[in-house]
Order: sequence, then C-alpha cells, then structure tokens
Amino acid sequence: MVNYPRVPGHEISGIVESLGEGINDLSIGSAVTVIPYTACGRCRSCKNGRSNACRENQTLGVQRDGAMAEYLVVPRNKILVTEGLDGLSLAMVEPLTVGFHAVDRAEVKCNDKVVVFGCGMIGLGAIAGAAKRGAQVLAVDLSDRKLNTAKSLGAELGLLPSEPNFLEKISTWSHGDMADVVIEAVGQPSTYRSAIEVAGFSSRVCCIGYANEDVPLPTKLIVQKELDLRGCRNAQMKNFEEVIQYLKSGAVPIDLLISKKVNLEDSPEALEQWSKDPSSITKLMVEFP
Repeated sequence: MVNYPRVPGHEISGIVESLGEGINDLSIGSAVTVIPYTACGRCRSCKNGRSNACRENQTLGVQRDGAMAEYLVVPRNKILVTEGLDGLSLAMVEPLTVGFHAVDRAEVKCNDKVVVFGCGMIGLGAIAGAAKRGAQVLAVDLSDRKLNTAKSLGAELGLLPSEPNFLEKISTWSHGDMADVVIEAVGQPSTYRSAIEVAGFSSRVCCIGYANEDVPLPTKLIVQKELDLRGCRNAQMKNFEEVIQYLKSGAVPIDLLISKKVNLEDSPEALEQWSKDPSSITKLMVEFP
C-alpha cells in the first residue's frame, strides 16, 4: 500500500515542541504518542463506528509522510499524552494496539484456547492481549527466540511449524477441540491455510497479515466448521487506552521486545540486516537527537 517516495514511521513517540493556535490542553515538553491513521467520517466504516477501517484511511509513513524526521505536525486529536511512560515505551504503543484490536475483533474470552501465528510485534500484541483476558495462548513462529519472547508475554506453549506432529500437538493441547480463536499475523499462504486447519468447529479466525498473493483456502473446512473469518485493520482508541494502561502496569518486558536502537544515519544498515534476517529483529528503534 506504500507509494514512493515516502518518509516512513507510524510507531511514534515524541516531545511537544510547539502548539498551534487555540491548543491549551497540551504543554510544551510533554512526552506523547500519536495515532497515525486518518478517517473521512463519511464512509460506511466510519458511520459504523469503525473508523480504523476507513475506506479513505491514510496512515503516516504509508500513504502520507511519517515520523522518521526531526519534526512532525499532527492534529491535536491524534496526540495522546501519557504520564509515566518513557519514549521507548510510547513508541511501542501503536504496534501493540493492532494485536489488542485483533483480540477484540476475535471476541477472545477468558479460558479460550487461542493460537497465534507469528511472533513479530503484531502477533506479540495479540498474545499479550489474549493472555491479559485470561485466555490460554499457543504461539507459532519460525524463531525459537521469538517463541521465548511470546512466552514472556503470556503464551503457555510455543511451537515451530516444522515440528513433527504439529497438528497433533495442538490437538493434545486443546484436549481434541482445536482452537477457539486463531489469529493470523504473518501474511503467508501457508499460515492462512494452517489457521483454518487448527481452528476448531464454530470458532473464529482473525486475519491481520497481508499476503502478497491470493491464497487458496480449504473452503470445505470453512463451511464444515462454520468458521467466522474476520479481517483486522489498524486499531481503535480503546485499544490505545488499554495498551497504555498495560504498559504502565510494568507487565511488558520492553528490553526483550526492542532488538536494536540506532540513529537515523545508521538506520539503512539496520533495516538491511532486518530484511536479510527477520528472525533476528523483533523491534528496531530509530532515535533522533
């Protein structure tokens, strides 16, 4: 969805430097995070109270220039002031909200069996959000390191998809019923198909990951199991508020989530490393003076 040239950056923390005319509820020097989405207020999604899925949405760093710059100008209603969180934590808010929103979309309940495919930042947010609701969470990823991080956020079991008897292990974990909820946070044809396979009868499958190609799905299983397939995009204000309180609780091992901090000049090399070896990076932070 990106068009170029584009300044990236939609997971943001910053310091208020100056105020527009009539803004009297902010203080210069306040630490803030930013809601990076726009909403038209006119489309069906907006009228249905789901402006996170606005038809005309433009996300900072995607359809419009983002925050990887010294200064950024944003509307007042997109700024969240939070006492008690440092800059690194504030920059973690937005990526975690997407996973929390997926948990909302999937209607995760206490004691649900939840399988999350993908332990990048979005999947980790879903794991944290589901565990916070009292669900039992199983994480799936290609990286043992990321599976260990998932366990630190509340997953009780981590599996590599290449493990022998992968489906049987999920069946044993779920006492034969398979998952009540599956959250797909990878965006690969293989994980989309696996999500349908591990979903239990009358369960919910929530899709976050974008696949770069059309995915053939086992329609027999979708119909036979009477699955609810739900898309998940961005996040809502309530998810931002919930994540902020979650971060304030100190339950998040920030040091485990942030793999590397670099300045702007060194970011191209760091991004290249991330591209070559995605399993080595959970979250890359670019810091400005």
